[in-house]
Amino acid sequence: MLTHHHRFHGHGSLRYLYQHGDAVRSRVMTVKYITNPRRKHSRFAVVISKKVLKSAVRRNRVRRRVYEVIRAELPMLKDNHDIALIIVTADFLHMEYKSIQNEVKRLFSQANLRSE
Repeated sequence: MLTHHHRFHGHGSLRYLYQHGDAVRSRVMTVKYITNPRRKHSRFAVVISKKVLKSAVRRNRVRRRVYEVIRAELPMLKDNHDIALIIVTADFLHMEYKSIQNEVKRLFSQANLRSE
């Protein structure tokens, strides 16, 4: 699980990210990101609409899996970014961990968020 200071708190900063952030899209998810010079660490949010997955149990399961991938990727990411991963399809629930990991890595590379 991701630590407390790597997560978003409140809807105000998420709203700013939605309005002003850049986006990179794939078939199953979208990554919105923006640089936040006032922060030392990057912050992350995983957003899954009720329209995508009706069950809260399933939404939370997907959210936990994505947070675990982000936690593993954290040392390779650049600091002081606000990043939201928006899940856009229910197919994400049945994806294997390795394919989720590859998808997140690919989108982070496209967004130039990786320090490699």
